[in-house]
Amino acid sequence: MPAHLRVYSIPDEVETEGQPATERVSLGELLPLLALAQRRNYVWLQDFLDDEVIITADLYEVLRSFRVHRPSA
Repeated sequence: MPAHLRVYSIPDEVETEGQPATERVSLGELLPLLALAQRRNYVWLQDFLDDEVIITADLYEVLRSFRVHRPSA
């Protein structure tokens, strides 16, 4: 017996741009998990690539400097 597919429309009041950020996580806890997900090429990680994160100004400056002056291997 073939499966029957149903199409559901999204109600207008549902937010489709994503959920607001509500959880706080340390960078030390987050980075190993993200690195593992990227190394193993987990597809779900791609769902979050356009999400924005808020970081401190000093971390932003370090990352910006690292991007420009990255040492060659």
